[in-house]
Amino acid sequence: MTDTPASWHTLSRADALRELRAGTEGLSGEEAAQRLDRYGMNELTAGEQVSAWQVLASQFKSALIVILLVATAISAGLGHAIESIAIAVIVSFAILLGFVQEYRAERAIALLKEMAAPTAKVLRDGVERTVPARELVPGDVIVLSAGDKAPADGRLLSAFNLKADEASLTGESVSVSKLTDVLDDPALAIGDRKNLIHSGTTVTYGRGTALVFATGMHTEFGKIGGLLATLEDPKTPLQQNLDRLGKVLAAAALVVVAIVVALGVVRGAVMLDMLIFGIALAVAVVPEALPAVVTISLALGIQRMAKRNALIRHLPAVETLGSTSVICTDKTGTLTKDEMTVRKIWAGGRFVDISGTGYAPDGVFSVDGQIVEPDRALREFLEAAVLCSDADLVEEDGRWDARGDPSEGALISAAAKAGISKTVLETQCPRIDEIPFSSERKRMTTLIRRASESIAYSKGAPEVILASCNAWRVGDDVVELEPDDREMLERASTSMAAEALRVLAVAYKPTDDEAAAENEMVFLGLAGLIDPPREEVAEAIATCNAAGIKPVMITGDHPQTGAAIARELGLLTTGLVVTGPELQAMSDAQLAQNVQNIEVYARVSPEQKIRVVDAWQKRGAVVAMTGDGINDAPALKKADVGIAMGLTGTDVSREAADMTLTDDNFASIVSATAEGRRVFSNIKKFLMFLLSANIGEIGVIAVAALAGLPLPLTAVQILFINLATDGLPALALATDPPAPGLMRASPRDPNRSIFTLPVIVLLVLGGLWSTVVGIGLFLGLLNSGRPLEEAMAMTFLVLVLIELFEAYSFRSDRDSIFNKPFANRWLNTAVISELSLLPLIVYLPMFHAPFGTFGFAASDWALVVGLAFTILPVLELAKLAIRRNLFGSFATAA
Repeated sequence: MTDTPASWHTLSRADALRELRAGTEGLSGEEAAQRLDRYGMNELTAGEQVSAWQVLASQFKSALIVILLVATAISAGLGHAIESIAIAVIVSFAILLGFVQEYRAERAIALLKEMAAPTAKVLRDGVERTVPARELVPGDVIVLSAGDKAPADGRLLSAFNLKADEASLTGESVSVSKLTDVLDDPALAIGDRKNLIHSGTTVTYGRGTALVFATGMHTEFGKIGGLLATLEDPKTPLQQNLDRLGKVLAAAALVVVAIVVALGVVRGAVMLDMLIFGIALAVAVVPEALPAVVTISLALGIQRMAKRNALIRHLPAVETLGSTSVICTDKTGTLTKDEMTVRKIWAGGRFVDISGTGYAPDGVFSVDGQIVEPDRALREFLEAAVLCSDADLVEEDGRWDARGDPSEGALISAAAKAGISKTVLETQCPRIDEIPFSSERKRMTTLIRRASESIAYSKGAPEVILASCNAWRVGDDVVELEPDDREMLERASTSMAAEALRVLAVAYKPTDDEAAAENEMVFLGLAGLIDPPREEVAEAIATCNAAGIKPVMITGDHPQTGAAIARELGLLTTGLVVTGPELQAMSDAQLAQNVQNIEVYARVSPEQKIRVVDAWQKRGAVVAMTGDGINDAPALKKADVGIAMGLTGTDVSREAADMTLTDDNFASIVSATAEGRRVFSNIKKFLMFLLSANIGEIGVIAVAALAGLPLPLTAVQILFINLATDGLPALALATDPPAPGLMRASPRDPNRSIFTLPVIVLLVLGGLWSTVVGIGLFLGLLNSGRPLEEAMAMTFLVLVLIELFEAYSFRSDRDSIFNKPFANRWLNTAVISELSLLPLIVYLPMFHAPFGTFGFAASDWALVVGLAFTILPVLELAKLAIRRNLFGSFATAA
């Protein structure tokens, strides 16, 4: 619906009905049909469909892909079918990956559709009917009961003990009690609009009716789908670097080829010959193996991350994760277990701490750090809490869960830690009657037959329970509740609430009169509950801090709860806690100014989560966003790396994310980040290796052209170097072990090019030295009278051997080659494999024609090996200068 007020929670029931021209008996069938034509179906609609051809065409925007397509055509034009097919396969592989990834947003919206309620109970013509949920319209009155999934957004008209689970929409970890009263603040966060019910949330308790005011894409649920459809994935730093590299290579190829061909024509060479010469040079410029090596390197990183419980859906996210500088994390289910736990009990005049997390009945009781056995007062409190609860604990596949209200499940778990079984207790003490919980009464009372007497047990809000008591349990005695005692109990409740604990009070009264059950009761104690942090998260956050990664909490929960959890984990130290309304009041400029100081965001909406991510990105940060709910999906997609939860996460969040944690463990992000840093480091290594090799080839051919010499290399030799000699060692460098102290360094600046000064110095120096050695050998052999074919063959071999030596040297842009030189067993295997091919190419006659080789004498081998080895001292001297900072302040580690 588009022509309705934005703040439905501020309207009275009568005003809401008047606004929608509806009544409490619902719409007539005729009116509903007319409104359906006006407002459309109550369903999520996907954005404009993109054709397969449009998606395919978009894959050709990469400059590197275009260059490789040109290289494919060149190879085919030269008659080298094998080479052109090889390059075509590489291009097709890269295009296919991009093509498959284009439909993520549409798939996420499709999953949102699946989560919508298929049917709804609605009043039509004053009669309750079940209709397809897609046919609901604004003005309909829907009927809600426990277990129902809300089919649309509505203003509650009646609510009887109504509670709703809104965790997937707001992040609220506890079911929300609903009411029908008017709420005056128009700026209330979605989670605080308790007189509204939202599409996609689930009724967990009670019953009610609601006036539908928003359907389809106008619901809060639909707005999330709309955000997903409009957000675009940001380009990763690696993609930006490779795009720039592709454009530079394209420009270099055009310039060099144009100069060489022009010079040849000026000198009187045949135009066709010079054109073929220029084409061969263009092939030398393009590192044909680069896209394949980058893709395979990222894929290897994905495999290693999978072993650490992190599944990567998009290849570039591997590298991006390594440069992450901010992790915006949801609280419920990510930092916490999403399982309510009793952490503290006040009973018998003292506080008792309870260990253990979640619903598992494992834990001990302690007072002031000393383990104690539950005394009579504590046991009586726990038994009363169990007898006044409807939930049950179940164990499935070693995992404990609560069926029913999470808070009641926590109380039953606490009792089980004291050896109190709900099943046994209920058998011994059967329930006679009950007064159910309601949001108005804020309490629940049961009447129990215990031995020969009837006892009423009541639990609820501390102020309500305490007001109904006139005595309290002190040790083995029941004494009158004096004013000072009440103040002491109120202080105990306040102190527990200050720790962000949800406080429940429990009382009892021997009586068989239901009408008098909730008066003159005996106060038993207080229970403080919380959705506890995961045990391993504090250490993971400490590791993030050491690695220069700033964790930030973004939650839909209350600020006190979020702040308490954040402090306990070490996430909130000196920073600020900001609520959704406070964030809404900030301008973009104010948020950008303060974003570095805000460590916890509470009661925020999906749009506000995107604002926070955007503010960090505008400061140059690489942002990872973790989450598990539907409400997290837009921010997951907006972030540089979206991280979803595999166990508790929704399908929508997983589809919107780049990475999924299979164990829902925040600590796994740290391991994945380390792997991402390793991947980037290795990409830098093989880029140095590949580009240095290409510079050497270009240099040899360009110098020969400028000097008027014959072509030193054939097209087949060039492609062999680019695909075989370059490819295998480059792939091996992608598996290089991580450097020590990888997670003690600050994150890499995403605006900083992968081509830092040390990288440029080494790759240019390596390429120039290859040119000097290659052209020097070629000229020397020609001047000594060796045939042109033999000079070309020996130049080919010396360039191959130089690159094999470079592969070891480029394992680091700072450290010496002699620092664990053979630590990479895959590189050793690649080099040995390549060396085993060379004798075959040199001595087998079948390879002489295609590779232009001949049978080398021992002196020929000695000459090419000796010349090739000279690359090592040259690069070692350059690394020594880099380590001593002789190239200036910019010569720092990448």
